[in-house]
Amino acid sequence: MTSDPLIRLSGVSKRFMKAKQSLTIFEHLDMTIPRGDFVAIMGPSGSGKTTLLNMLGGIDRPTGGEIQFDGTRIDRLGEGKLAAWRASNVGFIFQFYNLMPMLTAAQNVEVPLLLTNLSTKARRDRVKTALTVVELADRMGHKPAELSGGQQQRVAIARAIVSDPKLLLCDEPTGDLDRETAVQILSTLQLLNKDFGKTIVMVTHDPEAAKYAKRVLHLDKGHFVEKELAA
Repeated sequence: MTSDPLIRLSGVSKRFMKAKQSLTIFEHLDMTIPRGDFVAIMGPSGSGKTTLLNMLGGIDRPTGGEIQFDGTRIDRLGEGKLAAWRASNVGFIFQFYNLMPMLTAAQNVEVPLLLTNLSTKARRDRVKTALTVVELADRMGHKPAELSGGQQQRVAIARAIVSDPKLLLCDEPTGDLDRETAVQILSTLQLLNKDFGKTIVMVTHDPEAAKYAKRVLHLDKGHFVEKELAA
């Protein structure tokens, strides 16, 4: 991990309208994530963890403040440029795998590449590489119903990394898995961080899962309290 920040939030605010009243999630939130970091974000339900993840991924916009990604103000991008930026730079991993049941593992992983200019062979090569990284090259032709929950989550990870994004955003990636399978998924994320240099931000309620990150940020009442993790 280098000190060069990949992500910087400066004075970020986020408010929603609910029943004609303004609900403040964040107010003047600051955050810096260096390249190659692996951050676990914890906090009580309703503290804004998923909202923050969505803002980092350009799915949601801040009400105020700045979000810089690799020097680009993503909060200023129009919808078309933001979608293109997101496709090139961000991979998403969710608690529920969101795989298409009628597609094979390989076809599910290929989905993010279908709107690119890559040739069919180049797409297939990338898909094979991504599934090899998550140790599922022998399951390329299997549909989700033929895979275990852990295997489906690894397919979802392969889909997230197939476009070689700089940032992986994980929202409770082990929340639907048993402990043994969760360890396999978290070890895969560690591998992607340590060996492939992926910057990872993971929301989790699980203190055991958080131990796989390099540091933990506790989000509560719109502010962070950082706790370093032991090596």
